[in-house]
Amino acid sequence: MQANPLLDFSGLPRFDAIRPEHVAPAIDALLAQAEAAVKDAEAVAPLTWDSFVVPLEDATERLWRAWGQVGHLQAVVNTPALREAYNANLPKVTRFGASLGQNLQLFAQYKALVAAPEYAGYDAVRRKVVDNALRDFRLGGAELDDAGKQRYSAVQEELAALSAKFSQNVLDATDAFALYVEDQARLSGLPADVVAAARAAAEKEGRPGWKLTLQMPCYLPVQAYGDDRALREALYRANGLRASEAGPAELDNSALIDRILALRAELAGLLGFASYAEYSLATKMAQSPDEVLAFLRDLAGRALPFARRDRAELEVFARTELGLDELQPWDLGYASEKLKQARYSYSEQEVKQYFSEEPVLAGLFAVIESLYAVKVKPDTAPAWHPDVRFYRVEDAHGQLLGQFYLDLYAREGKRGGAWMDDCRNRRARAAATQTPPAVQTPLVYLVCNFGKGVDGKPATFTHNEVTTLFHEMGHGLHQLLTAIGELPVAGINGVEWDAVELPSQFMENFCWEWARVQAMTAHVDSGAPLPRALFDRMLAARNFQSGMFTVRQLEFALFDMELHSRFMPEQESVLQLLERVRDEVAVNRAPSWHRFPHQFSHIFAGGYGAGYYSYKWAEVLSADAYAAFEEAPDQLAATGARFLAEVLSRGGSRSALENFTAFRGRAPNIDALLRHSGMAA
Repeated sequence: MQANPLLDFSGLPRFDAIRPEHVAPAIDALLAQAEAAVKDAEAVAPLTWDSFVVPLEDATERLWRAWGQVGHLQAVVNTPALREAYNANLPKVTRFGASLGQNLQLFAQYKALVAAPEYAGYDAVRRKVVDNALRDFRLGGAELDDAGKQRYSAVQEELAALSAKFSQNVLDATDAFALYVEDQARLSGLPADVVAAARAAAEKEGRPGWKLTLQMPCYLPVQAYGDDRALREALYRANGLRASEAGPAELDNSALIDRILALRAELAGLLGFASYAEYSLATKMAQSPDEVLAFLRDLAGRALPFARRDRAELEVFARTELGLDELQPWDLGYASEKLKQARYSYSEQEVKQYFSEEPVLAGLFAVIESLYAVKVKPDTAPAWHPDVRFYRVEDAHGQLLGQFYLDLYAREGKRGGAWMDDCRNRRARAAATQTPPAVQTPLVYLVCNFGKGVDGKPATFTHNEVTTLFHEMGHGLHQLLTAIGELPVAGINGVEWDAVELPSQFMENFCWEWARVQAMTAHVDSGAPLPRALFDRMLAARNFQSGMFTVRQLEFALFDMELHSRFMPEQESVLQLLERVRDEVAVNRAPSWHRFPHQFSHIFAGGYGAGYYSYKWAEVLSADAYAAFEEAPDQLAATGARFLAEVLSRGGSRSALENFTAFRGRAPNIDALLRHSGMAA
């Protein structure tokens, strides 16, 4: 067991040494330790923070850290053996988590802690930890009878397995598709780097021609630039039918969706909630499903006139300039790109040549350093893939604040999309327990799915990809720059889910500042920075089709909230509900055969069930927060220091609304979002 890297917490994780066969022994050992710590905590006396909370957190943190490493690896380097190990241990870990949340003795101990003499001396941070714990026991079913607890635990266990299977099906269906093209004329319009990558992929398999896939660095350029309409349609259709009844039965998510929804409704009912949405919102800023739906519909009412105008303009352009009498879904990206080029003389591909990997990273780190008076430096650590980079963040005095992994490129066996996850959170220890060190620093993963450089050239990113990188870094900074020492409310922990996107969306704004953009660009061939004239065209095109984009996001958010609050499976199907939502807000309709829900991992396999609205909800906060920087352009450092002090560093130690109002001096309003989106009255 000493040789098991998942049991080594002495330093950074040993990702280069972790093997599937390490998972079960490590998890079994850590579960045993955690269960023993729970037994001790149930009866410990006298009851103090150090005698009760600290030992319990010690044991459970080791378990969650090790399991987090396993979950991370199965997302970024998925193999059959690793997946088997993950799936085999998932029920045990889920069972323990459910039992922890239902433990009446621990619940009683936390309540006794509130009544203990030392509680009066607790600061606001520790009080928040205790308040959250008491709330979570109630939400975890601690007050259910024995039969209810047993059922709750079984539901949680099945939901965890179903969510994992849903995500794995999407990954496998994505990786399974390939379209081999032998006639180069069919690749007309595609960027040179996409063609080169497709050629390299085919060569790797010993095949002639070019291999096209559903990985985003291939799929998106085909949709936006591919002149061959049939090719666009083929990839669009394959992408839209992933993990559905149109493919292999073992990868079909249809039954999983129905079962997940039924189990979530049952879970909510067990706890006395009218719907899963009500249960989900118990830990969010929004107070009720009706409030969320009203917010989304209000925004839809503002956005729809702009979206309809966007659609009408696109139809006219496609008909008159491209000869497309009927605009099909696989024409939208292509026609939009052509219209953008015609209207603004602006092309993402032209701009992409200036966003080379090294200058972009240097520019990102320069923004962080200027805002928060920190330094980002290269560092070394064992990693799961040769492409992974590693960095450290230090304060002005050279003190380590945190470290992060950066995994930029798409590859087979890696989940699609982009995300941040924490590997280890900040924790300050009392002087009596200073082994390990007094302050445990945060460690996070930043994961993207960009195209890798080919033919010896560095990777280049579209401006959208640069924005994605800044977004994920914003999540990372929420973890890395926390000043809170109590694990349950440090960094993102304890933050309401509908406020989690505030720091990430806030960071996106700096991708639109000329001085920032100029500093982070260098043409992949000449090294020249982005010309001001090209930036001005990019800026002019910033809100191109923002109405269509907004209602598309609202379609997803309304579908999610309706699905988890008002959906009645005996009256309509999931697909019928989606069509009803589209009747209300969509201007671009997907074909009836499209199976979007089957790939909607955010809500069926991620943390966004009854929470997808959070993107728009938090965008109100983030746009309003950035407006403070716009209002005082000559006080960047001071405003950044205030944002750090009142929002980023606070984590979940107080409510997100308190954090925001402390920074802004008032409640949030929607004006800045509408202005940034080009939809102001």
